[in-house]
Amino acid sequence: QVQVEEFGGGLVQPGGSLRLSCRASGFTLDYYAISWFRQSPGKDREGVSCVSSGDDTTYYAESVKGRFTISRDDAKDAVYLQMNSLKPEDTAIYYCAIVDRSGYVCYAGSLLYEYEYDYWGQGTQVTVSS
Repeated sequence: QVQVEEFGGGLVQPGGSLRLSCRASGFTLDYYAISWFRQSPGKDREGVSCVSSGDDTTYYAESVKGRFTISRDDAKDAVYLQMNSLKPEDTAIYYCAIVDRSGYVCYAGSLLYEYEYDYWGQGTQVTVSS
């Protein structure tokens, strides 16, 4: 059974940085597309970033472009979300999600269509506050 876990959330001041990690037991992340989503209180869950399988192309929501970076570490079988210049509006629970289909290339819909994802983590809280 695949279990997805997120790590690295916490409390950070505005302008600060955090790095989130995503790992999965019973599953090798190397070959599959991974996305990060987030949900703020009272709001719908939204896609943040996606990294494709195969060529590792990436896709970002406009709200985080230039501040967040998604990456893989195949040796550690992990996917990261480096978050810089954090703002209070980045406060949310952040989720890692996996598309269990080889050759998936991220596109705008990757951040919209949650039904494309087969596995989800429980989320990690990120709070940006002074």
